[in-house]
Amino acid sequence: MPSRPNAPRLSSTVLGATVLEVLVLAWHLLLHPSGITPERPRPGGRPDTGQPTDRAQRAGPGEEPGSGTPPAGTSSDSTPPVGTTRPAEAVVTPLGAVQGGGSDADRPVILLHGFIDNRSVFVLLRRSLARHGRRHLESLNYAPLTCDIRTAAELLGRHVEEICSRTGQREIDIVGHSLGGLIARYYVQRLGGDRRVRVLVTLGTPHGGTAAAPAASVHPIVRQMRGGSALIQELRLPARGCRTLFFSFWSEWDRVMVPVTTARVDHPDLLAQNVRVVGIGHLALPAHPAVAARIRQILDSPGTVYAHDTAYTRDAEDAEDDADAEDATFPSGPRPPIARSTTDDATVA
Repeated sequence: MPSRPNAPRLSSTVLGATVLEVLVLAWHLLLHPSGITPERPRPGGRPDTGQPTDRAQRAGPGEEPGSGTPPAGTSSDSTPPVGTTRPAEAVVTPLGAVQGGGSDADRPVILLHGFIDNRSVFVLLRRSLARHGRRHLESLNYAPLTCDIRTAAELLGRHVEEICSRTGQREIDIVGHSLGGLIARYYVQRLGGDRRVRVLVTLGTPHGGTAAAPAASVHPIVRQMRGGSALIQELRLPARGCRTLFFSFWSEWDRVMVPVTTARVDHPDLLAQNVRVVGIGHLALPAHPAVAARIRQILDSPGTVYAHDTAYTRDAEDAEDDADAEDATFPSGPRPPIARSTTDDATVA
């Protein structure tokens, strides 16, 4: 009997991704209680630059520790508000990097968890970053009762200012999983956070809104993550001059992103590269070693990664902007043209 040409088959990739998701879920459920409490402050208020340990590290209220990473220091409520003017001596590159901001290892990295989650989701990623030299790893453990992405973004902005003040750094990098990436994007794009955030990496973030789990729309934040929400529409507004460089990881096996392409950044004014992930589901994105390796590469030399993987386009109207920026220095090599479209050339398998 001839086989039906359209008969569905369970591929090894789908099976592997499903098994991995189940294993990560079980492992994360075990770790979840350890991430409920914030990191404990370290006396002196300075980050620990020693070797990573296997214990959760410190943070102040609303900050996230990580397992197996160097401590991140303490937090303070006495922080300047977001939106202050850029220092007159600051020289901003096309990536939003401020010259003289210290080495890559000194630049703080903030990890933002997703909806109904906490800092424990980043245990493996944090350990990986620490083992490869990152000394300042912190994150914001926002309250589970948070009901507004805009409010969470404002809190993130205060957190960023406190970290920059405490560490003496002028810029930071952010890695956000799911909702965490959307909070960080709102801060960068709508609250002036691009003056502080050099690189924003998002993992399975609903940039275009997701239609998954309709019953969950009773929660205000879930409604904000829907495709037609006022917040998603706000993120589609013009954002010319935004200096942060975006790297958005998306996967065809991500069942929380509906459609899966919603996890890609698609905005004409943003410097963005979409990274396609193969065989990895939503929960596994912040835990998979291949994703961690790619994130390390991005944080270490975003200019090189961007120039290598991204195809650039230049509109005629950008010529004047480019001419004004000719004396700017693009990190890790020559400055590429201003990107006006996103690509999916980069793939993580």
